Order: sequence, then C-alpha cells, then structure tokens
Amino acid sequence: MDALRYTLLVLHFIGLAAILGPFLDQLRSDTKRITQTMVWGARAQLLTGLLLVGVAEMNDFDVDHAKIGVKLVVALAVAGLAEVGGKKTKVALAGDGNLASVRTFWWLVGALTVVNIIVAVSWR
Repeated sequence: MDALRYTLLVLHFIGLAAILGPFLDQLRSDTKRITQTMVWGARAQLLTGLLLVGVAEMNDFDVDHAKIGVKLVVALAVAGLAEVGGKKTKVALAGDGNLASVRTFWWLVGALTVVNIIVAVSWR
C-alpha cells in the first residue's frame, strides 16, 4: 500500500507543478492565459488528492477531516476556475485574441494553488 501512496503523492506533485509552472512562467508576460497544462494539473490535483485521502483512510491513518475539507473546497475552486479560464482562453485565441477576460482566472488559479500549498504545509 505504501507504493500506491507514494505513486499518488508523486502524481499529486506533478499536478502541482503543472499548475504552478505555467503560472510562474507567465508572471512577467503581459498576456496571461490558462494553459491546458494548468487545466490537466488542476484535474490531477483533485483526483490524486481524493485518492490519497482514501488510501490514508484504508490504512487507518488519522486524517484531519477539517483540513481535508478546506483543501477540497480550494481544489474544487482551482479546478473550476481552470476549466472556465481554459475555455475562455480557447475562445479568445480562436477569435479576436483578447485575453483580458482570462487575467482574473489566471490570478485566482495561481493564488488559490498557493493557498492550498500553505494549508497543506502549515495546518497541523
């Protein structure tokens, strides 16, 4: 069961990198967009996070349900914002190329991802 848990943890970190990598890469850019990498990263974070909690529960680990609840709400918000922002990015790039409406989604996805990291690390 440890191999499964570590595999899920590595995939969870890869999902995190898939969100934060493009976010940090675009910090200095004038145009902000939600990439498909960010969308898939948010999906991976949500799925692997749920699976990690399930594996922990199966192994009778003590799980802080309040912390997991907060992380789940934030992860759902990140995934939802990434999905909508990704669609808006596609529409803007196929049309007039105006990505101004995506900027807020981009900031929220990045900021809430960092919030989720802070909750994961600092909530004991």
